[in-house]
Amino acid sequence: MYETDSLSALDAITEAQRIAFAPMLFQTALCLRNSGVLAWLDKQGKQGARLEDIVENSTLNEYAVSVLLDMGLSGRIVTHKEGHYYLAKVGHFLLHDAMTRVNMDFTQDVCYQGLFHLSDSLKHEKPAGLSVFGEWPTIYPALSQLPVQAKESWFAFDHYYSDAAFDAALPYIFASKPTKLYDVGGNTGKWALRCCRYDENVAVTLLDLPQQIALAQENIANAGLSHRIGFHAVDMLSYAALPGEADVWWMSQFLDCFSPDQIVTMLSNVAQVMKPGARLCIMELFWDAQKFEAASFSLNATSLYFTCMANGNSRFYSVEKFYHYLEQAGFHVEQRLDNLGLGHTLLICQKKEQ
Repeated sequence: MYETDSLSALDAITEAQRIAFAPMLFQTALCLRNSGVLAWLDKQGKQGARLEDIVENSTLNEYAVSVLLDMGLSGRIVTHKEGHYYLAKVGHFLLHDAMTRVNMDFTQDVCYQGLFHLSDSLKHEKPAGLSVFGEWPTIYPALSQLPVQAKESWFAFDHYYSDAAFDAALPYIFASKPTKLYDVGGNTGKWALRCCRYDENVAVTLLDLPQQIALAQENIANAGLSHRIGFHAVDMLSYAALPGEADVWWMSQFLDCFSPDQIVTMLSNVAQVMKPGARLCIMELFWDAQKFEAASFSLNATSLYFTCMANGNSRFYSVEKFYHYLEQAGFHVEQRLDNLGLGHTLLICQKKEQ
């Protein structure tokens, strides 16, 4: 992937300018969407709309609309012909594509201000950008205390990518008919609830930070499944004792929140307490296991969220490197399933024989 530089000099310098002014283009796209301009142009279809009509049907004045439309033309969000503006294909996806909306809201509400501090984050391996919301060592204990818009966009982003993959993964996880499952990094309890609804014989225990456990407990109680889902508050990076009765240890979009050394340490700790025959099931997004270039681009961009906002030392990994971490921790991959949901990979692992 990306092995050769195939751009002409003209295309390359054009791309360089798009990068140089990328924040302006992003904010333009957001304002065109949020002010109703894209929606109005969409309604007009092939007949398009004149500037004065667009102004009349947006929340902005003529000056504001005109500068946005000019930049929108340069960004290929809209087109213009004979006094009329039209919604271009890029504008259509900015308006209608669920993935694009989730990604834009996450970038704007969670990452945008903090990314100014990316350089400091890279130098010190700490999420320097998180300071725009408050003083925490990582974003995880802060999730319940983030501003409402940031919190909503964070969870929308997280759930959008995991939900479709959950449904695809369930048959593989339950093929071995587990009766006890540990959901490590259980977050809001969504996976635990899916498991209980999928198989009435399984009991689930969430292993997570106390702050996340509190959030999950409320959701699970509201769903009426507290009798089948237990909780074990633990910092997986600590030396706290882990339970060891599970048939399946499940980690979904969890290990990308940690550095390679931390991943190996946690997995080694799990390997020590796993009972014979138990499986470790890891569902992750790997940038080098994607079918489309846009997906790899999105994952590599999101890695900088981990750098600047989340913890300062993790990322979306390549599957090649991840195999190495598993091996170091004493696991081998029994089965690999790519392209679940929106590009997830499921790794079903067992402990290596001693």
